[in-house]
Amino acid sequence: MQPLSLHWPHWITGPTHGRTNEAPLRAELFSIEQLTRQGAILAAEHEVITRQGSNQLLPRLDENEEILRDFNRATLVVNKSRQVTPAAEWLLDNFYLIEEQIQLARRHLPRDYSRELPRLVGGRSAGLPRVYDLVLELITHLDAQLDVASLEAFVAAYQTVKPFKLGELWAIPIMLQLGLIENLRRITTRLVTARLDRDRADDWANRLQLIAEKNPSDLIVGVADMAKARLSLSSSFVAQFCQRLARQGAVLNLARGWLEQKLADEGLTIEQQIQAENQSQAVDQVSVSHSITSLRLLHAMDAKEFVENQSVVERVLRQDPAAVYGLMDFSTRDRYRHMVEDFARHSEMTEETVARNAIELAETAAKADGRTHRRAHVGYYLIDRGRAALGARSQVRWSWGTLLERSVRRLPLTFYAGGCIALTLVVTAVFMWETRGMGVPVESLVALGVGVLLGASQLALGLMNWLATLLVKPRLLPRLDFTAGIAPDCGTMVVVPTMLTGPGGVDRLLEALEIYHLANRDPQLRFALLTDLRDAPQETMPGDAALVQQARDGIKALNRKYSAAQPGLFFLFHRSRRWNAGEGVWMGYERKRGKLAEFNALLRGGAADCFFRAGGGHGGFAADQICHHAGYRHAAAAGCGAPACGDAGPSLEPAGVRSGATRGGGGLWHFAAARECQSAQCQSFLVCADLCGRGRHRSLHPGGLGCLPGSVPGGFVHWQGHLRRGCV
Repeated sequence: MQPLSLHWPHWITGPTHGRTNEAPLRAELFSIEQLTRQGAILAAEHEVITRQGSNQLLPRLDENEEILRDFNRATLVVNKSRQVTPAAEWLLDNFYLIEEQIQLARRHLPRDYSRELPRLVGGRSAGLPRVYDLVLELITHLDAQLDVASLEAFVAAYQTVKPFKLGELWAIPIMLQLGLIENLRRITTRLVTARLDRDRADDWANRLQLIAEKNPSDLIVGVADMAKARLSLSSSFVAQFCQRLARQGAVLNLARGWLEQKLADEGLTIEQQIQAENQSQAVDQVSVSHSITSLRLLHAMDAKEFVENQSVVERVLRQDPAAVYGLMDFSTRDRYRHMVEDFARHSEMTEETVARNAIELAETAAKADGRTHRRAHVGYYLIDRGRAALGARSQVRWSWGTLLERSVRRLPLTFYAGGCIALTLVVTAVFMWETRGMGVPVESLVALGVGVLLGASQLALGLMNWLATLLVKPRLLPRLDFTAGIAPDCGTMVVVPTMLTGPGGVDRLLEALEIYHLANRDPQLRFALLTDLRDAPQETMPGDAALVQQARDGIKALNRKYSAAQPGLFFLFHRSRRWNAGEGVWMGYERKRGKLAEFNALLRGGAADCFFRAGGGHGGFAADQICHHAGYRHAAAAGCGAPACGDAGPSLEPAGVRSGATRGGGGLWHFAAARECQSAQCQSFLVCADLCGRGRHRSLHPGGLGCLPGSVPGGFVHWQGHLRRGCV
């Protein structure tokens, strides 16, 4: 691909930085190969400093916005008889988009953010972020005709010499917006200058025309006055003046002759100037159209994909020995990368070096404990207990705020309770000290002290709650990415704990179960009813068998209906009543909570007496028959609407990387992301089971995390923030 050579004004080909608006330069539209070479050359030329500096980008943006608005207002008031160039029409028609991009750039470029970016030491962009100079060079070489391939090639070539920080990669789309807006401002500046020249040409043409109409003998005096004015004979002036002279006929040939002679003294002709003006207007129109189109492209471009494709840290972290990092969703991967950025910010090492340190620690653990151990995952050293080891290896010097947060997390009860007690006692002591010298009787002083103590305790609680939200930041659970479907080794069973209350209720349950399936057509999903009967004065009541048989027949009918697409899709697990001495009735044990806990134990091969054979896929409920179906379980309360697949837990957490969770021995433990049902009468949560005798199980819901050790009977399951004993 050969580059296209054109004459470009210097305000298009690069930043002005003290240059004048004269002497057009020669620029080229670069090919991908040329951009690659130019990116490496630019990286070698850049000298940067990393300490914070003044923010020069927002003032430039404000200045550009004001110039563009002034030009737009001036263009709107132009008389219809006056000429408006094609470039000005483009700007006028698309000014709404330009204003929108200016507001977006201002919103996405916080004042402190641009100050933290590495800045150039010298050169024409001294003091500006180097990524800003990078995008200006790219816009220059492509005449603002951006595309993702050229952008990625240019950035990748630059990083072969000097890698960008993660914050700089995120800033590139914003800098492109700023660069394109500044490019439009430069074009606008030239358009304003050209319009002023054309207005000046119109004024002189009108003056000479008036002289020619009233007193033709004084025309030579008018031409002499024009010569004395020392006009700038730009291409815009010459083209407009000659166009006006051509309409007047031979009467103004004297002025045309003077203009030809004046241009000849400078080695130019009228035809050359008219051709240069036509070419300049064409160039302006192309540049404006490219800039507007590129702004639209930036609006549609996926910045997340661009950052991940260009991030050196991302390429290093994907070498995770546990092979889990690449399976995570974007938010989790981005959190890991930001942790690397945080380590590097408080260390003398680069982000790439910090990421490699984390990988090396994980590889060492993988060799010692196996690749399925939690310490073999890179996240253990970025967001979990391995942070101290990575910090020591990377020579990190943490800020006092980080150290304080760690101390609070390490001793939460001491911080909260101790802070409440200390504040309460201080306020009470100050009050007692101030009132002691007022002659208040001891009895009254004690009574006042008790009242102040109670009031101060409430004040202390409020202050500590507020302080805790400032010091302790929330930590999201890492998740796997199942947007393309649930992985085969993470099969999930959706269970509905409910009661069989009557024939109509059974029909509604079966219909809801079918709707669950139709709303979540994933081959790795199975659906089950966990049922028992109403409380009764005796273990069996008339009509019980008919309800169970109706549910069994309905499950079999659903399996026959959908067996061609997914065999063994629906299950039924039923429990019999048990005697509750406390309430004096026969009832299902713990109703909803009990069914979930017993089903968890069933999946792990225990609690075979909790459910009896009721019906479903593969003819029953035995753990060895459904084990390969349900690596995880989503439990939905009866009556909830069918969850969408994205809400029903398609994102599951990777093995053993959640900081602060209950921990155990080796093996991959998976956590499932929780959701709450939209209905006010019910709540949904996810339970993930490590199945087939692998020794551990965990359940997670919006209230917290509980642990069910597989070898210990009478374990616990978390439900709405309370620990309840389950039948395991």
